[in-house]
Amino acid sequence: MQKLKKLAFILALTMILGSCGEYQKVLNKGKNTEKYQLAVKMYEDKEYKKAISLFEKIMGPYANKPQMERIQYMISDCYFQTENYAMSSYYFTKFITNYPESTKVQEAAYLSAKSYYLASPVYSRDQEDTYKALTAYQGFIDKYPKSELIEEANKDYAELNRKLEFKDFEVARLYYHREKYASAIQAFETFNEDHLGSQYKEETFYYSFKSAYELGMQSVLSKKEERLNEAVLSYEKFKKTFPESEKMKEVDNLGEKLQEELNKTRESLSTISQK
Repeated sequence: MQKLKKLAFILALTMILGSCGEYQKVLNKGKNTEKYQLAVKMYEDKEYKKAISLFEKIMGPYANKPQMERIQYMISDCYFQTENYAMSSYYFTKFITNYPESTKVQEAAYLSAKSYYLASPVYSRDQEDTYKALTAYQGFIDKYPKSELIEEANKDYAELNRKLEFKDFEVARLYYHREKYASAIQAFETFNEDHLGSQYKEETFYYSFKSAYELGMQSVLSKKEERLNEAVLSYEKFKKTFPESEKMKEVDNLGEKLQEELNKTRESLSTISQK
């Protein structure tokens, strides 16, 4: 029994080494037709990295031949399957441009967008790939509204928008936590203009009010009355928009303090003007 197992292992190892030897031989010294045939085989066997090396070798020689359409699609998919999304998006986009009438163009358009989507980083990093994904998905959705992939495309598109929305919200909130209250107020106003109906609307009104509160309370006397009045308006806006908010007790308490400070400020200004 042990001899049979050992023999089977030796045979398997021999086949693997033979296969590797054949691959290296074709890769380095094979004819273009041999490289093409082996590349297709590697692709079909899901040996994507080996297929890529072979495809890269023959893209020049096959540039103007009928096989090039198939080569471009397969190398695009190889990069996608190996999670090299920068290269897969590049090649899928190139495929769409070069072969707009291909039966694979719809799938390529989707996978190009999907590549950007999968390359899209966490919200705190640069979102260039996110914007590229949104553009690619929008193009796909507009062109193929009845595609079987449309539901998944819409789902990914919405998720990417939520990421950008959250990033904008976090940027505005960061101004607040860094005590840059004037910048925070402006950032929250811009956020609400850019993201109508946002799930963070209550939070933005809350932090906008607290920013206005802190800015007013900490202002020099010459600017204090104006800023306190703006904070009162922000308080009234929050109260009117979210009367049932769980934050209402805290906001009401701050609203009372604002009014008290505003009365004191007016008294101080009146005293100064009478001198």
